[in-house]
Amino acid sequence: MCGIAGLIGDFDAYQLDAMLLSQHHRGPDATGKYSDGNFAALGHNRLAIIDLSSQSNQPFLDTSGRYVLVFNGEIYNYIELKAELEGLYSFKTNSDTEVLLAAFLIYGHQCLQKLNGMFSFAIWDNQDKKLFAARDRFGVKPFFYSVKNSSFYFSSEIKAIHAAGISKIPNEKVWASYFAYGSYGNPDETFWEKILQLPGGHFLQLQNQQLILKKWYFFEEEVAKQPKNLTYEQAKDHYLVLLKDSIQLRFRADVPVGFNISGGLDSSVLLALVNEQEKNKINNNVNDNRNVNVDAKINAYTFYTNNPDYDELPWVEMMIAKTKNPLTKVLLEADVVPDFAEKMAAQQDEPYGGIPTLAYAQLFEQARKDNVLVLLDGQGMDEQWAGYDYYTQENNATIQGVMDSPFKRNMLSDIFLAKAEKPVYPKPFVDAILNKQYRDLFYTKIPRALRFNDRISMLFSTELREPFLDYRLVEFAFSLPLDFKIKNGITKFVLREIASEYLADDLIFAPKRPLQTPQREWLADDLKKWVVDCFLTIEKSKYGLWFDKRELEKELLLYFEGTIQSSFHIWQCISLCEMMQTVND
Repeated sequence: MCGIAGLIGDFDAYQLDAMLLSQHHRGPDATGKYSDGNFAALGHNRLAIIDLSSQSNQPFLDTSGRYVLVFNGEIYNYIELKAELEGLYSFKTNSDTEVLLAAFLIYGHQCLQKLNGMFSFAIWDNQDKKLFAARDRFGVKPFFYSVKNSSFYFSSEIKAIHAAGISKIPNEKVWASYFAYGSYGNPDETFWEKILQLPGGHFLQLQNQQLILKKWYFFEEEVAKQPKNLTYEQAKDHYLVLLKDSIQLRFRADVPVGFNISGGLDSSVLLALVNEQEKNKINNNVNDNRNVNVDAKINAYTFYTNNPDYDELPWVEMMIAKTKNPLTKVLLEADVVPDFAEKMAAQQDEPYGGIPTLAYAQLFEQARKDNVLVLLDGQGMDEQWAGYDYYTQENNATIQGVMDSPFKRNMLSDIFLAKAEKPVYPKPFVDAILNKQYRDLFYTKIPRALRFNDRISMLFSTELREPFLDYRLVEFAFSLPLDFKIKNGITKFVLREIASEYLADDLIFAPKRPLQTPQREWLADDLKKWVVDCFLTIEKSKYGLWFDKRELEKELLLYFEGTIQSSFHIWQCISLCEMMQTVND
């Protein structure tokens, strides 16, 4: 897990230094640079997770010195790949970095099909003066780029490209769509002009200023290849085998690993399976006469706000009482929100998911203090097992996949609203529920969560891994009949049956609760002055032209008077206010 940066074409050396400095938090363990004269410069911020030796620092060159790699992420199946490549490449490290480069040298871009991991990387060929870059299937790890005149810039964070000198100008179409429809942009867009992102499952090639983008991951085709006509029991057993293997792969690290737990089914099942794996590992070590602590268990982290209407702490403690994991409870209080939100805006570079994101961020902050550098969580289960209630409902909100709150388009000026584009998502499947799952997986819920979570984990120089997003799990679950997923009105039925072997019924059949905080109440009461100041700042700025000021003031007044069923439109304005502080007019 690291930060990557690079420039191809016309550039000055100081630009790469500025880029690396701006994202130093992504990799505080080592900073490296490579220069190929006036053709290219590549840089790397390293957070050492696998093979902690300096031999694995980046930029990483192959044995011939022709190919140079900068890589962000983890290749979880690197041990198996290394065994496959042993006779074809002479390895000098124990890193997944070198395995990735070797796989590219042997297989070319087809190596991507062999990788099980989260990754974004770039490889410079200093003989043919050619860049190859790729991003993992679901876009877990970021890759931003910009083209200006004859120069090409890329990085792990938007701020790095701005640090290189690309002007920070709002992309008004994306901002308008965000305010009008809750959209966070298409897979190739950002909230800033002239900065794009390589979509998940795509690669790019650059040579002689000719940029080519290609899709390499075809999800629908992979779903179609899954086993057919399985019985319910066969499907459940196969999924459990894949899930256990996914967890095992994601425990490959040379640093301590921890776990983020909510009170929900998904993370509870994951923790139970994690503990089972750790128990088996300990038993094996005992049998091998190794010195081990038989009572050792993975550290678990959860947040709470001291509000029983929202906190999941009772369910978390119920689970922990059974598993006996050490639990660190992190309290988020209203008075820290304004300063923390300002810090988070500077890190996120784009609007993010509100106060729940701040609460989640505190877990990574605490883990870093505890020297736990890798955390696992349960993201991705609902999208593969049709776990949301709206998958079986039909209304405009669920069809479009926008947030639950009504969007206050009346707050916007006519000119600004005209720039908004209502999201329209592909429907590659015949089944309507599959299309909703597909939308959430590639366009709405998962991209948002991955974006927020990558940036908050990296802010505190920690790594987040998501076992449920192993592509094998997603493809297989996606391919199964609907009645394996939803049975007698009960969602995620297979997962609940798997859970029944580990958890009590009150956890297995607990209703789904969204990850929440008292955001609505805090913004209307505890944080009222902060909210008012944010709205006044917007009105006095040039961005005030984006709004109908009378309607904007009316919405705020209605909110304070008790119309707080939704706070999302209030948070949108706060997001703009905080982002404005990072723009040099």
